[in-house]
Amino acid sequence: MKRVLRAACPICRRPAELEYRPFCSQRCADVDLGRWLNERYALPEEIDSDEPPRDEDSQR
Repeated sequence: MKRVLRAACPICRRPAELEYRPFCSQRCADVDLGRWLNERYALPEEIDSDEPPRDEDSQR
């Protein structure tokens, strides 16, 4: 018999539901979205040594 692996929700670690994949619920999906919007998550940025450093305040 073939085993089916179910991914864990990245927020609460409960089994993920197809409807909210990769989360287990709308609540966990909203928590994740809030973390992105509040800049708790960030993507790494490659730094080009030929360019002067950016002023973060001037980018907004």
